[in-house]
Amino acid sequence: MVFFAAALSALVAFAAASPVAPRSTFAIGQTLTTTSGVIKGHAAKNRTEVSEYLGIPFAKPPVGDLRWKAPVKYVGDAPIDASKYSADCAAKFQSPDLAVGLSDANVPGIILLTELMQLGHQTSEDCLTLNVWTKPQTGEKGKAVLVWIFGGGFATGNSANPIYNGEFIADNEDVVVVSFNYRLGVFGFPGIPGVDGFEQNPGLLDQRAAIEWVRDNIAAFGGDPKRITIFGESAGGASVDFYSYAWTKDPIVSSMIAESGSVSSFADPQPKDNIGFWDVAAKALKCPTAKENPKSSVDCVRAKNTEEILEAAKTENPLQAVLGHFGPTIDNKVVFSDYTERSKSGNFIQKPLMNGNNDWEAGLFILIGEGAKIKISPKIWDVFNAAVFTCPIQRAANARANNKVLNYRYRYFGDYPNTYLQSNNKGAWHTAEISQIFGTTEAVTAAKNTPSEAKLSTFMQKAWTSFAKDPASLQKAPFNFPQYNAADANAPTLIALGGSANETHKMVAPFQWDVYCDPISSLTSTIPGGIQAAINNVAAGGELGVPGLKTDELPDMKPAPFWTYSGDA
Repeated sequence: MVFFAAALSALVAFAAASPVAPRSTFAIGQTLTTTSGVIKGHAAKNRTEVSEYLGIPFAKPPVGDLRWKAPVKYVGDAPIDASKYSADCAAKFQSPDLAVGLSDANVPGIILLTELMQLGHQTSEDCLTLNVWTKPQTGEKGKAVLVWIFGGGFATGNSANPIYNGEFIADNEDVVVVSFNYRLGVFGFPGIPGVDGFEQNPGLLDQRAAIEWVRDNIAAFGGDPKRITIFGESAGGASVDFYSYAWTKDPIVSSMIAESGSVSSFADPQPKDNIGFWDVAAKALKCPTAKENPKSSVDCVRAKNTEEILEAAKTENPLQAVLGHFGPTIDNKVVFSDYTERSKSGNFIQKPLMNGNNDWEAGLFILIGEGAKIKISPKIWDVFNAAVFTCPIQRAANARANNKVLNYRYRYFGDYPNTYLQSNNKGAWHTAEISQIFGTTEAVTAAKNTPSEAKLSTFMQKAWTSFAKDPASLQKAPFNFPQYNAADANAPTLIALGGSANETHKMVAPFQWDVYCDPISSLTSTIPGGIQAAINNVAAGGELGVPGLKTDELPDMKPAPFWTYSGDA
């Protein structure tokens, strides 16, 4: 048995190292039979050897009596023309004026940001669809599958975003790529407890339903249902982590990648908070509040149309929407109140995890805040950067390492001219890594990658897909990534990505960022709801500073940069 396993590993390694060769006569976009029906695809626009299948329904439209219920599996036998994306899930996001304070705005970066903010897209409650990119005619017979979960604060986002186009990575790396929609905002995370048949977190249940569809159908697309990796960023990264605690008895997935998000990235999701948001909307709709009568409130609001509910539930402040409006709420089914205890005991899916965050996540939120005419102390943004991203990522990585689960941890520093938000960009802002992983920066911005950027994008695509194929392979050349060491913050086990014209990566010690985690945790624990809730209050009132947080008590949290971008060789 040991010999067979070793032989199989050697065969897989040889296949991975060998040129991708023709494997079958799979016709581009050929018709496939799935549980959703007979699916007809087409050639992808840019990589015409890739078959693209768009807008495949995986659940019944969650409308009428199905609104706020768990998704109901879509089963059909009729032909489906999978030639275009479905509508995005219903959302109403108040966009900031991106020109405010940006006399030095960088057009390619603003194009990326505009796409990420989902501006001008058609939305509908009939949106529970997924998309597949595959190239079964070459390479492995059963390819590793990467399933993307988009971010957007659980308030906005979509799978149709061109930044998330899976054709490039499917073509380059011999994998199957899947993306899907899930319910957002008040439709995905209403939060009210105590109403039969009413789910507090249907958006997270949509994610599970999509992953079940992948398990049941991906073999028809040339994918391996035993090698499914979920990966996501921001709210999508947090969704990956939520999933890891919710589905321990039937994981489906073989590994996970969480970018800039974890279960502790968001403020403590108490039901009372979402009830407050719900009741504001209910009053605007002239319905009973949940505090008065939860069932009557739900029945009344359910009778309203989509636009009425969106209008009643919206927040005028984009920073508040991103940082903490309707979102995951403790229901003790898929969102829990005891993540610290679960982490200590290893009560999560014990499958390999790669996680990390960007060096200057706050850069995006500062820009959104400026667009909404909100000014917050730079030191508070430093705390935000650590408290919402660096330290939650550290805790998630520590939980895996302490329970002897394979984990890699990274920090992304990539900062390039076609991703700058402003000409004097200050670092890798929140979401800046996504287009490098998908290989879509040039296609979306129409601005060329620099040579070092192109090299980094190729490296990251290979790292992410190699992890999906075999997580342990990242410990070998050309990566040579060590497992993250939670016991020694001085050990060079943090993977630093980007930031140098000469190197794609190097290994560094995490202590220079993690050293702030304990004091910040102690400091922000005195603020009700934590630093996010505090900034949320500022966003709502437009006041300077954060009540309860004295900026003169904050440490200087800017480690000396160990890489400096100095042009491209």
